[in-house]
Amino acid sequence: MNLKAVIAQVPITTEIPQNVDQLQIFITNILGYLANFAIQLVGAIALWLIGRWVINFLMGVVKKAVKRQNFDPTLLSYLTNSLSVLLQIILIIAILSIFGIETTSFAALLAAAGIAIGAAWSGLLANFAAGAFLVIFRPFHQGDFISAAGVTGTVQEIGLFVTSIDSLDNVRQIVGNNAILSGTIQNYTTNPYRRVDLFAQLNHGVDPHEAIAKLKEALAKIANVETNPAPEVDILEFNLAGPVLAVRPYCNNEYYWQVYFDTNKTIQETFGNAGYPVPEQHLNIRQIAA
Repeated sequence: MNLKAVIAQVPITTEIPQNVDQLQIFITNILGYLANFAIQLVGAIALWLIGRWVINFLMGVVKKAVKRQNFDPTLLSYLTNSLSVLLQIILIIAILSIFGIETTSFAALLAAAGIAIGAAWSGLLANFAAGAFLVIFRPFHQGDFISAAGVTGTVQEIGLFVTSIDSLDNVRQIVGNNAILSGTIQNYTTNPYRRVDLFAQLNHGVDPHEAIAKLKEALAKIANVETNPAPEVDILEFNLAGPVLAVRPYCNNEYYWQVYFDTNKTIQETFGNAGYPVPEQHLNIRQIAA
């Protein structure tokens, strides 16, 4: 049989199956959705990058403008941090609107989430509120030397939730604002001078009044010691070695440790130059007759 005759007898149809049409429509819809999502994603990334640059630029302009007015650095740091967070929240809401998310619904969702987060993170919100009160009442400022929440050092920054303090051994300490506000705060920078408390042990054979006069004269020569009030030296107590003198010079907090160590050196040099004997404990042993 002729092959062409056989092929001619085979029925040929141009009708496309219905399931093929549905597959093509599905693929077309998917491609259109992905293309639209890609455009939205690129727009969101571009808006994020541009928005971050604008926020950083605005924060730099605000800081420079406020610093020219001699604005308090503590309040400046707190306000700029708060403003930065607020602008970033607005930026995120704007980005969500690109994807067709209703901002009003998002705001309601954010409020509901805020309540839930507030209940779960009450400590974090307490730190935020404490930070606001620290800025309002100002028990200390940036650069002050303080002791609070078991940490002693120089305040570097009062943040939204924590305060950064550099301790005496130059270690950065991050302390929650609520821990600072709920405890006792010692600010060593507020007052114009501070007292240095030291002790000097005398031997029983030394005249304490003579030692007091020599020490007062020597303390007045130490650099950065205040003349008003003048250094105080007096008998504090007696022990088995002899009288104990309280040695108390005054100085500005900036020179505290310099005066502290120089005072110790002055006590040793003054007593050594005077030829005072080394303090010794004296015990009397009595034998009880049998």
